Amino acid sequence: MDVMKHGLPEILSPGGKVVSRLVWGLVASLIVLTALLLNSPKGPVFVGSLFQGSYSPRPSNATAVSRRSSVAEGPKRTPLAEGPQQGPVGTEKKIEPDNASNLTEKQDFLKQIEDNRPFPENPRLGNFSEAANNGTLVGGNANANNEGNLPIKEEVVGEDKIKAMELNDPRRNETFKTCDFFDGKWVRNGRWKPYYRPGSCPFIDKDFDCQRNGRLDDGYIKWRWQPNGCDIPRLNATDFLEKLRGKRLVYIGDSLNRNMWESMVCILRHSVKKKKRVYEISGRTDFKKRGVFAFRFEASFFLGEINDYNCSVDFVSAPFLVRESSFKRENGSIETLRLDLMDPATSMYHDADLMVFNTGHWWTHDKTSKGEDYYQEGDHVYPRLKVLKAYQKAVTTWSRWVDANVDSSRTQVFFRGYSVAHFWGGQWNSGGKCHQETDPITNETYLTNYPSKMRALEHVLQQTKTPVIYLNVSRLTDYRKDAHPSIYRSEYKTEEERDRAVAVQDCSHWCLPGVPDTWNELLYASLLKAGKGIWGK
Repeated sequence: MDVMKHGLPEILSPGGKVVSRLVWGLVASLIVLTALLLNSPKGPVFVGSLFQGSYSPRPSNATAVSRRSSVAEGPKRTPLAEGPQQGPVGTEKKIEPDNASNLTEKQDFLKQIEDNRPFPENPRLGNFSEAANNGTLVGGNANANNEGNLPIKEEVVGEDKIKAMELNDPRRNETFKTCDFFDGKWVRNGRWKPYYRPGSCPFIDKDFDCQRNGRLDDGYIKWRWQPNGCDIPRLNATDFLEKLRGKRLVYIGDSLNRNMWESMVCILRHSVKKKKRVYEISGRTDFKKRGVFAFRFEASFFLGEINDYNCSVDFVSAPFLVRESSFKRENGSIETLRLDLMDPATSMYHDADLMVFNTGHWWTHDKTSKGEDYYQEGDHVYPRLKVLKAYQKAVTTWSRWVDANVDSSRTQVFFRGYSVAHFWGGQWNSGGKCHQETDPITNETYLTNYPSKMRALEHVLQQTKTPVIYLNVSRLTDYRKDAHPSIYRSEYKTEEERDRAVAVQDCSHWCLPGVPDTWNELLYASLLKAGKGIWGK
């Protein structure tokens, strides 16, 4: 090879040997110096976001919508077997369709989402970076050959800092008041303890109780979420129960909100000495069926005295938030989804003190995705309607219900964003897998596009008059391919049973303890930040 053609004639020629030695000596020195800096014990290694967002208060003391960077929408799933639907309870009042003055604007907005075009700057939303909009998932299993993962170091956080995070009041810190909790990174720390021991909470669905079902690794519970701009406190369960005294916290939505609800029940139960004082009021233990489930926290014990909490933490199954219905035709009835009417279960939670809504995963099913003869408004069934437009109509119906029925002086409303799934090599019913994933994604090129439905939701939240705190968990869940139940959805008596489970894995829900504990930690921090009523004391 003629080295003169490669731009290094002096260094590689005989006359340049002295210069060559000097150059290579400098290169070697730089390599050694870089290695020393990277391995410094003072700097924790993290899994985090490069993209900035905003989480600023609205004039009404609510938290403005925070627009995060790119995350993917989840797999198509089939509804679990459900019990009997609750009967109508007086929510038949129709919500008027959009008036003409807003119709063109909303059509343009939805067209922008579908085309994935950049949005004009909005000071209440923050901006998407070009890198965020263009992020894509690089195919295949990102962990099969350690793809998607960079070397991981462990954060050094002593017991003193952990204790301080439990006891200090973050509201005294100015950075906490302006911090975007959802712009951050996952940090691993071996001393970080979950809010409750794996296998210790009897109210976790067996599908989420991964270690009891045989998962041996526990690295997925050693990660904590660290916002870039501030520290957030650990969820102080005793403080939460004190503030919830005589009140109701209700989670409304699909099975991912049930995942979050069970997490909160277990976190709070762990702080109560007399565990028998925490019970589901109907005595049920199977929470997969349709209906309303309520855990009552009856009393606390302190210095021999009984202090009644008299509070409840409830779950209401309403996977679309709007009503599942039917429509009669000459050749029979068809199933429909009423985009203009709320789910009839609204009477079960309209007077709650804290409401946490979600809807997302059921909008990825075959029927909702195709949108053929399924979506209904009034007496009209759309022959075909795009799922994004249907979703926008549904959350608009929800928004109008909130504005008409929620007293914001006593009730705080949350909406939890889309939780990202991690099926590699297929969907849930076509061989998709996440088994043997043991670390989060650390290479951000493997993170996926921000859910278009969440962009539509954010637009609706901007029009909602009632203060709504948006728990924008899409980005932070996108990293956590390691924390799903995968094959550990039940105990297996034989190896053959385990082998069969590999074919159908759960890569959308989360092990408990696990990621939903962080969602509740962020809910607690958001309540402290908003400072409404007793949460400001």
